[in-house]
Amino acid sequence: MLKKLDDYLDGVSAVGIAGHIKPDGDCVGSSLAVYNYIRDQYPDVQVTLYLEPIPNIFKFLKRADEIVSDFSKEKVYDLFICLDCGDAGRLGEAAKYFENAGDTLCVDHHISNDGYAKHSLIVPNASSTCELVYELLDEKKLTKDIAECLYVGLIHDTGVFQYSCTSSKTMNIAGKLMDLGIDYPTIVDKTFFEKTYEQNLILGTALLKAERYFENRCIACIITAEDMKNCNALPKHLEGIVAQLRSTKGVDVAVLLYENGENTFKVSMRTNGAVDVAQIAAIHGGGGHVRAAGITMTGDAKEILAVLLEEIHAQLV
Repeated sequence: MLKKLDDYLDGVSAVGIAGHIKPDGDCVGSSLAVYNYIRDQYPDVQVTLYLEPIPNIFKFLKRADEIVSDFSKEKVYDLFICLDCGDAGRLGEAAKYFENAGDTLCVDHHISNDGYAKHSLIVPNASSTCELVYELLDEKKLTKDIAECLYVGLIHDTGVFQYSCTSSKTMNIAGKLMDLGIDYPTIVDKTFFEKTYEQNLILGTALLKAERYFENRCIACIITAEDMKNCNALPKHLEGIVAQLRSTKGVDVAVLLYENGENTFKVSMRTNGAVDVAQIAAIHGGGGHVRAAGITMTGDAKEILAVLLEEIHAQLV
């Protein structure tokens, strides 16, 4: 029988929470959902949520202004909860709190997660960590504010219920969250579809620079620091571009490289299932899901892409 979060909080006085570096919708949503639940239901428990600065589109969520992005203070927690994080290294500077905690819990849906916490709820075929958090919380204690957090995670990791990770369970949970009175059309529009001018500029640049390979089954693009400067774009503005590339007719897999340091590139890969991109990412120290994975690689961008294309081609043949 699945234990509830309340079981882990029994007798606990200090709780730390963290998600992965460069938090996305599922990371922010699941972290804030757990944080709000503890703040609402356990007023005597000292709880701190650590995340790197979150995208502005998520700052409307309840208590987002209480997120701590300063990791300099030393603190030992009775329980430390990791959310949407495939390994302890991806906790970033918050990893020290995890390592020093009396007890640890990880809730995640990354297939690469090897169960690094003492207690784990890892379900690789779940749509999102928010789906798992919903099951972890007492349904009778959910509020509209918590529902908004969970809904954000659901829509961002399912592409608004388009991706194959979406199940009937996902849709049922979404329906129950909607029943709590959330403004779901606005949440979808403002956090998923609405783009800034800079985002549209860098998307246009990516589309113009994209090239196809292997009888057009693969599409790839390299975004340089100069491209980003010309568009006044930041790394966060590239969110969603690789998915847009993957939606090109006839394409099975998309690869996006963008420069985020001297000779350092962030690689994002998306596929319709014809290629296991998590396997490719793992070879180079990255991780993710079968259909969506990422890596940070150092070297010449064209040489990096050539290596990845060779590994993709080996699976496409």
